[in-house]
Amino acid sequence: MAKKLVIKVTAGADAPERCSQAFTVAAVAVASGVEVSLWLTGESAWFALPGRAAGFELPHAAPLPGLLDAILAGGRITLCTQCAARRDITEKDVIEGVRIAGAQVFVQEALTDGVQALVY
Repeated sequence: MAKKLVIKVTAGADAPERCSQAFTVAAVAVASGVEVSLWLTGESAWFALPGRAAGFELPHAAPLPGLLDAILAGGRITLCTQCAARRDITEKDVIEGVRIAGAQVFVQEALTDGVQALVY
């Protein structure tokens, strides 16, 4: 099994099951000792803002705020530069610990030896 996992989540409240799956897999991987980098793109970009995860609901799914906290505690969360710009989100707006970076950084992370990349 890969020791590093890069996950790109492209969905937010617009596709709640896909979104929840990405956060759940990332949190479980962190809890399992895997090095995780979760990328927020598209509508998931909103979850980089304080309090936005609290408004996400999906029956029979773990609460998104808890998953987000678990990922931040043991992994890395990155907000896509272009996705942030399209939503007028800046570094001063995001949750502490969330960075903003672009496609070059994503490609570099995804192509590193020993990395498994997933897209939701």
